[in-house]
Amino acid sequence: MCRSIKTLRPPVIPEEATEEEIRAAALQYVRKVSGFRAPAAHNRAVFDQAVEAIAAATAELLDGLEVRGAAAHSA
Repeated sequence: MCRSIKTLRPPVIPEEATEEEIRAAALQYVRKVSGFRAPAAHNRAVFDQAVEAIAAATAELLDGLEVRGAAAHSA
């Protein structure tokens, strides 16, 4: 569904995604799911809350991923 969302971690070599990249991906996701590029004023709070929650979940996911065999490929 969200093919345009940028992958924040290459498949082989783990890299630290910046806060800005994580938030941008979360914003893309919320836009895609909600169908709104920019929400109306009455939806702004819930839209922004969703972006922040998804950004936090994304950061937690990336922090917890363990990429096995990455050291062997980075030589």
